[in-house]
Amino acid sequence: MIPALSLILACQLAGEILSRALQLPLPGPVLGMIFLLIVMSVSGKVQQIVRPTAQFVLQHLSLLFVPAGVGIVAHLGALREHGLGLAVALVVSTMLAIVVGAAVFVAVAKLTRSDVDD
Repeated sequence: MIPALSLILACQLAGEILSRALQLPLPGPVLGMIFLLIVMSVSGKVQQIVRPTAQFVLQHLSLLFVPAGVGIVAHLGALREHGLGLAVALVVSTMLAIVVGAAVFVAVAKLTRSDVDD
């Protein structure tokens, strides 16, 4: 488990360093996941090392939500005060993301001359 966690954290660290050094708009952990994906695609041995640890982490993923729950409870006053605005922002931004995603899909489909059902 230690070698797998070390590899995962090393990939995250490499992504963070690269992201900050080059001032990329991509978060370091996302770059780290890409690095880990590349390493796992190239080496089957790395897959065997990381798989049991990843499965263990996924089985206990709910524990990672505890800090978020504590944060919500700690800031209930702010949520009461700004809850409606937050809810509206979440709904509007979600709808906007869906519309923009669909528009980009249609535009790319037209550029590549693929058939798109209206």
